[in-house]
Amino acid sequence: MRRFFGVTILAAVCLAFAGTLLITVWQISGTRAPVDLPGLLADNLEASGVEHPITAVLLNFRSYDTLLEIGVLVIAGIAGISMAKTTSLEDPLLRTSDSLLYALQRWFVPLMLVLAGYLLWAGSDRPGGAFQAGAVLAASGVMMRLGGIPMEFLRPGVLLRLGLALGFSVFLLVAVASALAGDAFLAYPEAFNKPLILVIETVLTFSIAMVLLALFVSAPVNGAEEPEEGERG
Repeated sequence: MRRFFGVTILAAVCLAFAGTLLITVWQISGTRAPVDLPGLLADNLEASGVEHPITAVLLNFRSYDTLLEIGVLVIAGIAGISMAKTTSLEDPLLRTSDSLLYALQRWFVPLMLVLAGYLLWAGSDRPGGAFQAGAVLAASGVMMRLGGIPMEFLRPGVLLRLGLALGFSVFLLVAVASALAGDAFLAYPEAFNKPLILVIETVLTFSIAMVLLALFVSAPVNGAEEPEEGERG
């Protein structure tokens, strides 16, 4: 009886919370915005240093959010590596001798590296940018890692620490330098908008790729053996 009563109270609380959230979202969606954000963005897009509105928002107008997101990624990468069972991050169980994978590496890895560079460069005036390029770069690293290609930079040391922290450090350095120059935090000098955004996105690409690849390599390996053909129930 007590269990039924507890479940009933929990269900009532969840329904009340969901109803309140639904009413709040409904009211917000029906409220007219006090500022025309799309128009405001279009009016200031030329001053952002880039031609794509999403890149302008993420790397200029709302760069605080992006800086914090990179900080969270770096913390996640460090936490994942610190909990890895293998200290070398070079566990042989992550490798495979699949001949098909070797053949795919020869074709796909160069194409993926070129695609990552394109996405990075294209982010200034079309969909793309550091996050997309970093994800593609990390995917190419995963493919290389599964193929047994040694990656010395994944071993604990200076290269690994530098790769993880480089993007966030450069981003933060630009923010502090702009504040010391008399402008607002993360307010780029107008004449250097595009070069600074390009530098930040370039280093962020490598750091994002390093974080994602390190998290993949440091993930625990499932030691369970595949059942033989015919043994599957």
